[in-house]
Amino acid sequence: MSLIQEKVNQAIEILKEQDTDLWLTFVRETSGVRDPVLDFLIGENDLTWHSAILLTRKGEKIFILGNLEKDTAERMGVYSEVIGYDKSAKELLRDTIIRLAPRQIAVNTSRNNVHADGLTHSMYEELRDYLAGTPYADRLISAEPVINAMRGRKTQTELARIQKAVDITNEIYAKTFAFIKVGMTEIEVADYMHALMEEYGVGYAWPRENNPAVNSGPNSPVGHNGPTDIRIEPGHVIHFDFGVKYEGYCSDIQRVAYVLREGETEAPIEVQRGFITIRTAIEQSRGAMKAGVTGNSIDVISREVLTDSGYPEYMYALGHQLGRVAHDGGALLGPLWEKYGDSPNQTLEIGQVYTIEPGLAVSQGYIGLEEDVVLTKEGALYIGEPQREIVLIGR
Repeated sequence: MSLIQEKVNQAIEILKEQDTDLWLTFVRETSGVRDPVLDFLIGENDLTWHSAILLTRKGEKIFILGNLEKDTAERMGVYSEVIGYDKSAKELLRDTIIRLAPRQIAVNTSRNNVHADGLTHSMYEELRDYLAGTPYADRLISAEPVINAMRGRKTQTELARIQKAVDITNEIYAKTFAFIKVGMTEIEVADYMHALMEEYGVGYAWPRENNPAVNSGPNSPVGHNGPTDIRIEPGHVIHFDFGVKYEGYCSDIQRVAYVLREGETEAPIEVQRGFITIRTAIEQSRGAMKAGVTGNSIDVISREVLTDSGYPEYMYALGHQLGRVAHDGGALLGPLWEKYGDSPNQTLEIGQVYTIEPGLAVSQGYIGLEEDVVLTKEGALYIGEPQREIVLIGR
C-alpha cells in the first residue's frame, strides 16, 4: 500500500471518529498556491484547473479534476471515483455534494494551524457561490481537527522515514565534530555539512541559508539566522540547529560542543551547569508527555526548570510537531502567548512526533539542545540517541 493510500484511509477513519460527514479539499492551479494537505492526498503531483477531493465518513473517495490530469489520478489507485471535466467543475462538485447530502462539510480553514489553512479566501467565496441555493453553503466548518489528526498521527511508513532522517542527521553531526578545527569560520563548517548532505542524498528540512545554524561563541546571532564569518576559538560554545529531509520527512536536532582552552580537560563549570539544566528540562518534560495532556502543561515543566535554576525563560515554544516539514503544525508544546493561538491547549496523541528544545545563554555562547521524540502508549520515546554529554573539541 502506498503512503498516499495509508493517509487517505487514515483520514476516513478520523472522519468516523470525529463524526464528520465530508472533508472537502478545493484548489485551483497548485503551481501558484499549494494546499499543504495535497502532499498527503496526491503526493508531489500538481493540479492545473479547479479540483476537488472529497472524502466521506462512509468511505467514499472522490476526485474531481480536469480531464488532462484524469489519467494520472486514476493511476494512483487511491480514489474510487475519478470524475473529469473540460469546461467547469461547478456543476460536478455541486451535484456530487448534493448526492452525498452531508450534515457538515469540513474545509481547509484554520486560525491555529497554517498547514490546515490551505483554502484561500477567494476559493472559499467561490465554493459558497457553487453551493448558493442549496443548504450546504451554510454547512461549511473548519477541517482543522481532521488535518491535525491526520498530520499528527504518523503511520509506520512515516515513522520509518523520520527515523532515517534522524539517523543521517546524527551521522553528519558526528563527522562534523571530528572535522572542526580552531580558526574555521561558521560558514566553513556549514559548507562541510552541506557537502555531507549531498553525499547522503538528503534535502533540507528548512532553507539552506540557515540550515545548519552554526553559532560559535557569545557574539553569534542565535535563531533563524545563517552561519557567519565568526571564527571558532578556544573557550567558545558551538551551538548547532540542523535538519534534513529524507523521502519527504524531516529531522530537527540541536547539538552543543565546547572548544577546550589550553590546559582544559573539560568545559567550565558555567557551561556544564547550563548543559545539565537543559538536559534536566528535556528529561522532565519528556517524562510527563502522554496522550491526553495539553502541550502547555509540558511547556510549563521545562520553563520552570530553567527559571528555578536562575535562568531567564526562553522566548519561544518548548517544542513543535515534526513531519513533512520541520514545524508540522497542530498541538504545540508552548506557552499561552497570543502568537501561538489555541495550539498550546490542544492535547497530545499517540503517533505524534515532537521536538523538545529548551535553551539558555552563558558567557561562552548559547546552550540549546533539541531532541526528536515520538509519543507511544509507553510515553515519549527518543528517535535516535540524545546528546547526554557536551562534545569537547580539541581533546
